[in-house]
Amino acid sequence: MRKLMLLILTVCLCTAGVAQQVSGVIFDEAQKPVSGASVGIRKKADSAVVKYTTSDVNGKYFFQGISAGSYFIQLSHVGYADRWSAPFVVGGTGATVVPVLELGRGSAGSLKEVVVSSQKPVIEVKADKTVLNVEGSINAVGQDALELLRKSPGVMVDKDNNISLSGKNGIKVYVDGRQVPLNGGDLADYLKTIQSSQIEAIEIISNPSARYEASGNAGIINIRLKKNKSFGNNGSLTGGYGIGTHSNYNGGISLNHRDGHINWFGNYNYTNTTNTTWLDLYRKQLDTLFDQHSTLKNETRTHTFKTGLDYYLNKNNTLGMMVDGSLSNYGVMTQSATPISYIPDGSVVKILEANNSRSGKKDNGNLNLNYHHTDSSGHDLNMDADYGIYRLRSDQLQPNLYFDPGGGGLLYSDIFDLLAPTDINLYSLKADYEQNFKKGRLGLGFKTEYTTSDNDFQQYNVYPTAKVKDTLHSNGFNYKENINAVYANYNRTFKGFLVQAGLRVENTNAKGVSNGYKEASGGYAIYDSSFTRHYTGFFPSGSVTINKDPMRQWTISYSRRIDRPAYQDLNPFEFKLDEYTYQKGNTGLRPQYTNSVGLTYVFKYRLTASLNYSHVKDVFTSLVDTADRSKAFLTKKNLATQDITSLNISYPFQYKWYSIFANVNTFYSKYRADLGVGRGVDVDVFSVNVFAQQSARLGDGWSAELSGFYSSPAIWQGTFKTHSIGNLDAGIQKQVLQKRGTLKVSVSDVFHTLHFTATSDFAGQYLRATGGQESRQLKLFFTYKFGSSQVKTARQRKSGLEDENKRANSSGGFAN
Repeated sequence: MRKLMLLILTVCLCTAGVAQQVSGVIFDEAQKPVSGASVGIRKKADSAVVKYTTSDVNGKYFFQGISAGSYFIQLSHVGYADRWSAPFVVGGTGATVVPVLELGRGSAGSLKEVVVSSQKPVIEVKADKTVLNVEGSINAVGQDALELLRKSPGVMVDKDNNISLSGKNGIKVYVDGRQVPLNGGDLADYLKTIQSSQIEAIEIISNPSARYEASGNAGIINIRLKKNKSFGNNGSLTGGYGIGTHSNYNGGISLNHRDGHINWFGNYNYTNTTNTTWLDLYRKQLDTLFDQHSTLKNETRTHTFKTGLDYYLNKNNTLGMMVDGSLSNYGVMTQSATPISYIPDGSVVKILEANNSRSGKKDNGNLNLNYHHTDSSGHDLNMDADYGIYRLRSDQLQPNLYFDPGGGGLLYSDIFDLLAPTDINLYSLKADYEQNFKKGRLGLGFKTEYTTSDNDFQQYNVYPTAKVKDTLHSNGFNYKENINAVYANYNRTFKGFLVQAGLRVENTNAKGVSNGYKEASGGYAIYDSSFTRHYTGFFPSGSVTINKDPMRQWTISYSRRIDRPAYQDLNPFEFKLDEYTYQKGNTGLRPQYTNSVGLTYVFKYRLTASLNYSHVKDVFTSLVDTADRSKAFLTKKNLATQDITSLNISYPFQYKWYSIFANVNTFYSKYRADLGVGRGVDVDVFSVNVFAQQSARLGDGWSAELSGFYSSPAIWQGTFKTHSIGNLDAGIQKQVLQKRGTLKVSVSDVFHTLHFTATSDFAGQYLRATGGQESRQLKLFFTYKFGSSQVKTARQRKSGLEDENKRANSSGGFAN
């Protein structure tokens, strides 16, 4: 019996030695307790999450059953920057009390002068957004921002590179918090210039608060570029190589200096890519069949740069300046053959060969001046002044050669030279202010922005001896838009729940002028299609989070948003895309509005389920309409209404060295419109999108990753029904050179399945489109970091200086 009792006592003591309590307390900058903060305890070795909890009304938190080992605490709370503690050791006996932690409203950082080895999960799902941590992904190497979005949870990119989220178009793309004023192909081309090596994370925000601009029916995608937060002198070198059919390579350098007074940062990247895409269009229109087969070779050379300076006036005030941009030259060689048949007897009438070439450049530059003030009483002010320019140039030689299908040679030809220069200028000023108010947090702000766009489209008819400008098919379009906005936002934590409510008011003033020549009796006449728009919208948003039981949290949210037409979609001029396809804008195109309500459930900080319903009024989308017996016009119109119900479920799982993140996004979309006698749209679809990411830590600096997605049939642009599409990437990583170097090797689209098929049957025209790109590639990427890797906040810098002075005084001299 004595032996049995001794054995039981030994087991109890051992159990106590490996399962201890960890506790602590959280204060804000005013030294007041912070309740409702999310607190996670993570392992120091690999940053694996052990447990989550929330702080109580006194700012205290507790963890039970923590095994002996080294850990650190990570904190997050609405309205505060994320923080994490210094590593600490849970011993064999007694409880562990973590030193007091302080949540501030400055930039995220550690609470001590230490280096924390932290590996973020590739995907993080939060109540208000989904974060794709590109920096931590192996398979993201060698990809551009558009490719990353194509493979992100809930995001779809159609055949024309239009981006939608959970079945809704109208997504707005931001880079470092600044909206990109481009749409469609121009936006896609710009995103292709941003390489994964430059990106820290991609944030997908489906229901933004009033602080964000109301534009973007489907929400906001914010691409956060890397910015070094370490102190001292440091930097990194990167280099990558990829090969599919063609070779691609990129390289870059990043430098940073940060001390107690200034933070200077700068980087430069160069990308050289060559990619082949293919597109088949099978089109039936009345009695004519067009069977087009095209192959495009795209070559792009891009230089991107960023430099900036933050000057710390004191612990409460910071001035900053940043300049960034990209310089991109491109060339596209297209080989296209289109047999044209007479449907009744199936005979080929003629064959169109359109082997055209297009070259140009897409340059962008931005200047930002900013000021930040914060104090211990909770006041926080951010002010930004921005100026941005986009210079787009395009020169396309478009020969159209018609051949006799019987081998009789060339029948006739039409050759054009198309010049399309576009200048875009943006000016904006905004301020965001927050303070403690009525036991909560009140935010107020304003923004005014002014955008000008000048497009001078010129078409030349090319003859054997010269080229002559075709004034009837040339056009100048000038567009100006001014948006003024104010907002108020309030959030407050109560016992057991959190409330957030906001209202944003936006006033829009726009003017477009389209001019050129038109046919008139006796010759030609100058025309001027001008239009003006003035409208004001109210955009409320709000949410209630019930967190009485931190392990089971519910959030209900609502928002109203707007999507304004792109400037080019308003230009009534008829642009010739090829001999049988034209594009024209619509001056009557109205903004589309979306009302969304959502319900989110979070279980044990892991399982996240979101149910969302959206009603979109005056949906505008691309339509293919009949111009005459054989020609088609691409235009945009308001397609009555769209109703979308979506369900998103995600779950991360980790067991020792293995982890998996799975996300399932489903939506039901219904388009309804009556466009006149015999012309209407009644399309509905149920779609499922699955994303999965598996990671394995193999030891000795090795890790592996397997990621993929699958999308079931869906709807593009209101009239196209798509087939399913999927993709699988695989990669491996090795840390070298004392963990300062990282070598990544990956294969994208392993089974070469990233091909699309879509069909449309509208207004007497049937169209089937299929296409793909050089998506299967072997990619190698190397990163080397040098210099300091310590991270501190302004408060810790001050504390560090005070400690040095104390040491100097105690020793009777100066600190070394």
